[in-house]
Amino acid sequence: MASTLIEMPTSANAEDVRLGLLRSAPLDSWIALSEDETKIVATGSTYEEVVRNSESAGVSDPLLIKTPKVWMPISV
Repeated sequence: MASTLIEMPTSANAEDVRLGLLRSAPLDSWIALSEDETKIVATGSTYEEVVRNSESAGVSDPLLIKTPKVWMPISV
């Protein structure tokens, strides 16, 4: 998978931004969020690939997350 940059509007609160990023991320893949967690700076099908892609994007300390195969609804 190629490196990706997805940015959310900064007017939303931090929790809304992270939720929007996760919902926009490819399923069943690894994603790297910027240090401030406001954008997806890289994606990859493996941990090693997303680390390599985030380093290529110039991000040295990303937050790495494995996305699920399917998002399941949760009722609270």
